[in-house]
Amino acid sequence: MDNYTAHLFQPLTLKSVTLRNRIGVSPMCQYSSEDGVATDWHLVHLGSRSVGGAGLVVAEATAVSPEGRITPGDAGIWSDKHVEAIAWINRFVKQHGAVPGIQIAHAGRKASAARPWEGGAHLADGAGGWPTMAPSALAFGGELPKVPRAMTEADIARVQNEFVLAARRALAAGCECLELHSAHGYLSHEFLSPLTNHRSDRYGGSFDNRVRFLLETTRAVRAAWPDKLPLAVRISCTDWVPGGWDIEQSVELARRLKAEGVDLIDCSSGGNVPDAKIPVGPGYQVPFAERIRKEAAIATAAVGMITMPAQADEIVRQGRADLVLLAREFLRDPYWPMRAARALGHAAAVPSPVQYTRAWQH
Repeated sequence: MDNYTAHLFQPLTLKSVTLRNRIGVSPMCQYSSEDGVATDWHLVHLGSRSVGGAGLVVAEATAVSPEGRITPGDAGIWSDKHVEAIAWINRFVKQHGAVPGIQIAHAGRKASAARPWEGGAHLADGAGGWPTMAPSALAFGGELPKVPRAMTEADIARVQNEFVLAARRALAAGCECLELHSAHGYLSHEFLSPLTNHRSDRYGGSFDNRVRFLLETTRAVRAAWPDKLPLAVRISCTDWVPGGWDIEQSVELARRLKAEGVDLIDCSSGGNVPDAKIPVGPGYQVPFAERIRKEAAIATAAVGMITMPAQADEIVRQGRADLVLLAREFLRDPYWPMRAARALGHAAAVPSPVQYTRAWQH
């Protein structure tokens, strides 16, 4: 894994897919879908970042079932009716040189919430909300007070099958990179962490049992997702709480995910409990990507307050991660890769669209 000759604008090949550079658009919820169906907003949101030069464009957390949505405005992939809108966006993304990806997800106990600009609190079941479920009947707390129903093994099997069906729809929609969401306190992360998993059956207790849900889901999805296409998993590398999920467990999980055919670990953190003390700062999560890359010998993506071209380039050049995924910085500037290429002396790697040439000549 120690290839120190790489730089931010060197292509990256994962399975049969080659990214034109090491810059990706991190999945960012837009809360702007209509019954899960993507809209014109998503075409412009994702399409503009492909025009701007990103190598990988990952669509937001896309729910595998209606009850798996965070909010009523979440993207969905639980029905065939969702496929064409995603395919429409993917065709545009690919036409402009980026690889189209998607993150599939289930929100667990954090489901049934209002959109952030509507307060973000849990919605009552009779006021646009719905019952939630999780590994254990433990509420998140704060503005998310709903106590979820503890999942039965039949529930677990059903949700795992929903992930498989979602993967097949993603393939039909032309997605070329698939990411399983197992971070930020959503369902799969809730199984991993001893803070949220108090089960006494084969899905709870020991490390082996707590990782079982994700490993089984990954195995089933990998069987449905073509071998030639990359499969990624986003994890929260630590809960930032003593006694919770941590980086040591994340390294071992990454080893096991690699054995199940995972090609990339997307290294984030937090989100599982409301009282975590997170030392937020530039590149604060990069050490997780670096450690997993080295100790689990698997490709990693670094995320979290990566904003400057030299900062992103250094992460790749030093072998700390194989690519960087930007979120808020891409919201501020869809053309960040174009600007970064010029700042780092690689202008030819990200040419401007012919329609915009006059704006980028000087």
